[in-house]
Amino acid sequence: MDREEISRRAHADHPIAAPLDDDAVRGLLERALPHGGGRVLDLGCGGGEWLLRALTARPGLRAEGVDLSERALADARRAARRLGVEDRLVLHRQDAARFTAPHSFDLVLCVGATHAFGGLLPALAAARGHLAPGGRVLAGEGYWDREPSAEAVALLGDLDDLPTTLDRVAADGWTPVHGHISTRRELDDYEWAWTGTLASWALDHPGHPDSAQALAAATAHRDEWLRVYRDVFGFLCLVLRPTAD
Repeated sequence: MDREEISRRAHADHPIAAPLDDDAVRGLLERALPHGGGRVLDLGCGGGEWLLRALTARPGLRAEGVDLSERALADARRAARRLGVEDRLVLHRQDAARFTAPHSFDLVLCVGATHAFGGLLPALAAARGHLAPGGRVLAGEGYWDREPSAEAVALLGDLDDLPTTLDRVAADGWTPVHGHISTRRELDDYEWAWTGTLASWALDHPGHPDSAQALAAATAHRDEWLRVYRDVFGFLCLVLRPTAD
């Protein structure tokens, strides 16, 4: 079982692959989506959950998603057919950092996928290139809630604290018009879902050749969360507009 399949199974009960509850996702989309019609792009869409929820909420919307994982895109296609929105969804299997389109988008999402661009600011630069005049970006990124250990930095990357993150975004030419800071409950619920779903799958399939690996991965992830980053990691989503188009 490769890392992609481990993540896919771990997110089965928490399809938004970020520490956000359903109310937070709904609120962010309400603030970010264009009214009526329009186009939405998700850079690093995974299983397309953000796009599926957007298309279900806004019948006039059209959406495109970009991801390298064929398995995740196949999951998105099946879900879109089940929801009856497949005719308004286009999925591209390619590197999100290299994606181009012949048209611009009213909303560009990149939540929990900024690593595909080398960080938050490069992700925002890519999003800007796809944005229609008056459009918005919905970005999600981790931050340090307090001074991290060297082990935490090695595990999750060289993040900034919350004020510095916002300062850098503003200096890069963006104005936040809405945001959401994940609560402790959201952060913990996400980690319990990740580790618990994967562990449950392993226990439910004791004869599967990947069972032992999946259980070990769940145990290792839970240990890293509790011992290394639970008390220092935070997650921020921002709805952004260019300060000057």
